Order: sequence, then C-alpha cells, then structure tokens
Amino acid sequence: MRPEPSVILLTTLIGAGQGLFLAIFTAHSLAIFDLVPAQDGRAFDAVGSAIALALTGAGLIASFFHLGRPERAWRAITQWRTSWLSREVIVLPAFMFAVFAYALAQWSGWRPVVAELPGGGTIDLATIVGLGATLLAFALFVCTGMIYACLPFLREWHSPLTTLNFVLLGCASGFTLAAAFSTCAAPDLTRLFTGYALAFTLFGLAGRGAALIRNRRLKPKSTLQTAIGIKHPRIVQKSMGFQSGSFNTHEFFHGRQPGTLRWVKWAFLAAGFAVPALLLAAALAASWPAPLALLAPAFAVQFAGLVAERWFFFADANHPQNLYYQAVA
Repeated sequence: MRPEPSVILLTTLIGAGQGLFLAIFTAHSLAIFDLVPAQDGRAFDAVGSAIALALTGAGLIASFFHLGRPERAWRAITQWRTSWLSREVIVLPAFMFAVFAYALAQWSGWRPVVAELPGGGTIDLATIVGLGATLLAFALFVCTGMIYACLPFLREWHSPLTTLNFVLLGCASGFTLAAAFSTCAAPDLTRLFTGYALAFTLFGLAGRGAALIRNRRLKPKSTLQTAIGIKHPRIVQKSMGFQSGSFNTHEFFHGRQPGTLRWVKWAFLAAGFAVPALLLAAALAASWPAPLALLAPAFAVQFAGLVAERWFFFADANHPQNLYYQAVA
C-alpha cells in the first residue's frame, strides 16, 4: 500500500496523545491509594492533559489532508454499525472532549467528592471523568487498529498483532513523553513513568518483531494463475491495458525498491525501540538533573522512529490487485 503522510501523522500523534493521558491518569489513580505522591492538579494533570489534547487535535487536523471532500467528513459517522473507521470518527472527538473535561476539572479545582474509600482515599469528579477518558482511549486504540486488522485481503494487517501493536506503541511514546514532562512538572513521578516507558518500549519491540516475523513467513494465496483462471505454469504480464497511471496504480503500491523497505525497517527498529530503550535505562540509573537530558531525546528519537514504523506498516501491506498491475508496480 502507498503510505499517506496525513494518516501516518494521524495515527502516531493520537497514539502519543492517548499514551500520555493514560500515563497522567495512571499517576492520578495510584495517588488515590497513596502509592505515589499526589501532584498539583494544575501544573501536572491539567497541563499534561492539555498536551495530550494538542497531540490528538494535531492528528485530527492532519487527517483532513487525506480527504478529497473534507466538508463531507461528518458523513463517516453514518456507518458506525459496520465500519471501524466510522467508530473511530465517533470515539476520537469523544476522547478529546473527555480529556478536555478532565483538564478543566483539574485546572479549576472543581472536584466534588463522589465517594470515599475505606483506606481514606476519595473518588472525585476528576477521577470519574478521567476513568471515562481512559476507557475511550482504549476504545480508540481498538477502533484505529481494527480499521486495518479487519481487512482479510491485506494479510500483513489481518492479525491481532496489529491492534496490539497500536496499543503498545502508543503507550510507549506516551509514557516516554510523560517521563520527560514529569522532570519539570512532577519529579517524584519521573522514575515511575520511565520504568513504564521502558517496559512498553520493550513490549512494543516484541510485538512489532512478532509481526515482522509473521509477515515474512506469509505465502501469497493468489497467483497470476488463480487471478485469471488459467493453469499454465508460465504466465508473463506484458501490459496492464493502458498507458498512463490510475487510482489503482497510485494508491495501492508505494513504488519503492525492496532495499528501501529493508533500510526503513532497520531504521525504525533502532530509532523506535533500541535507542529509546537505552536512553530510558540510562535515565533510570541516573540522578537529577541528568534524566531530563536523556528523556527528552528519548521521546524525540522514538517518535521519529514510530513515524518510520508507521510508514513501513503501510508500505509492507501487499494489495492483491498488484498482481494485475505489477508491470507498473
């Protein structure tokens, strides 16, 4: 498939935004049980949620550049019963609204107590809103991943690993950003977020590696013989039937050489996983203020690597129609 820059930015940006909010609410939840120090709602929760909201908003804006008629984008929600894309279109703004409401509650300080826990902790309005945003974040991961995993004719995507990797990679980038952000806003939480980020990065490497191994072992179900119904052992395509390109030749093949794909694969494995993991491990072992100098580059390198990973994700999918258009592809 041809990687579309707007879709690459959409999926990587909203994934980082979702992961960042999950990190923020994880700290909020642990603080309720006195497992981590409670933080200033304005400086940490509200500002961090605003950053998550900005990332998801930027991803949403990027998605409009992929639409031929952006003014008709609202029609996508009409097929929510059968389309994962329609469900994503519904869940994404719902998640953004919930994150905005959580940030507003933390910034304003209006957090009426809803329930008191036996151990002394309290469940307030911000906790309820944050829990709703957390559920929507995971729902959004599932919707985005299933857009691709539900396509049986694109066998490289048609796997539970696709959705799993959307979750793991989003959480990896989000928790790495949370670790970098916490060095300024909540130093007490830096080691917590760094540990989570390292774990998600390693799990993401395992999940993405499993997908690469699986895809490398795939054997095409369709051949030139089965495509045209002729059993002759030697069939060679001489022409695709017309001289110029078309939507099919532009949209369903990336046009890059196999060497380019190999280069991008090793680049994203290094930048998206290996280098950030080393920087995160070094940050865990370092003392203040060294973690900031390690965590900020870790996020920058990892995000660039995940952009490359998402490019490879699209380019690696081989559409069956390329059997017919291979003379151009």
